[in-house]
Amino acid sequence: MTLDGGHGRPHDGQSPAVVLAVDSGGSGLRAALGAHGAPDGAVDRVRHEAPARLGGPLTSREPVRTGPRGISARHLLEQLLPMARRLMAEAGAERLGAVAVGAAGLATLGDELRDELPAALARELGVRRLALAADAVTAYTGALGARAGAVIAAGTGMIAVGTDLTSWRRADGWGHLLGDCGGGAWIGRAGLEAALRAFDGRPGGSAALLARAEEMFGPMPELPGLLYPRTDRAAVLASFAPEVADLCGSDPVSSRILQTAARHMAESAAAVCPADGEPHLALTGGVFNVGAAILGPLTEELGERLPHAWRVPALGDPLDGALRIAADLADGRLALPPDDRMLYVVTEKPYGEINGSNSP
Repeated sequence: MTLDGGHGRPHDGQSPAVVLAVDSGGSGLRAALGAHGAPDGAVDRVRHEAPARLGGPLTSREPVRTGPRGISARHLLEQLLPMARRLMAEAGAERLGAVAVGAAGLATLGDELRDELPAALARELGVRRLALAADAVTAYTGALGARAGAVIAAGTGMIAVGTDLTSWRRADGWGHLLGDCGGGAWIGRAGLEAALRAFDGRPGGSAALLARAEEMFGPMPELPGLLYPRTDRAAVLASFAPEVADLCGSDPVSSRILQTAARHMAESAAAVCPADGEPHLALTGGVFNVGAAILGPLTEELGERLPHAWRVPALGDPLDGALRIAADLADGRLALPPDDRMLYVVTEKPYGEINGSNSP
């Protein structure tokens, strides 16, 4: 089958060659379609970039629940399948070349997804090639493509991931109760702790953060009752991080919180970044949208710990990374190292024998 210059839509009027990408994290779930089937001569030009989006993203603000066996496959499918069918219908697509799902917690809480999603997506959508990736892997791929280096992904949570393209290394990403140090939930929780200290009259409090917390959440004695029962409490904590950053220039406590967050992120990056050569280093995630309040101290910390790394801007976000993985898997040229926990790949024949496009 020959393809038009824009790739992704065949000459013969058949349905477009598309892949489905999913990004599931503490703030909800996003899904988008992308083109695949770039001509061979264009591979070198686009190998690090995400394919063009053909539809979406569609978004659910409800984080996928966890259960006794980890991330709930059933809850993910309840949200994903209607999105996928809508995207396919709008694009006129009859089949998917591949699907890539990037999920927060996959490395430690992904058993149920690995066990149930391949068969479920094959049954419901006819999927023959599936990549289940830790959200750190999709963040990495969105930011750097298939290049050796390290990425700090800081949104609601925080994880650093690195690869020399033979294996993966990760640091932190242990969730808001045990880690994610420097991420949005961590910053927000630290800010709320300082607000509560000021409310109690304990050392280390911040009257400025207390005022912002009361404005946002109401009286402090009611905060635990508002927060603890919620399944999206990590996202609620992260929602206070911009308030901490906003006060950074005038409130010493807020400044110290951001400086500590920067140190935590740099320590994680140093733990995973390849030691040899000139690895690439990129930042991705909503925490960095606050600007100089976090980027200033982080630049200093990274300069001290990773002087050999080459700082580059992120090419895209985790959803772009999932699109890149799905397109490469559909076209039989996925170069990233497979890993049962970080990048779990299911295909119609052994992964090592996949060297061509997934065609009908």
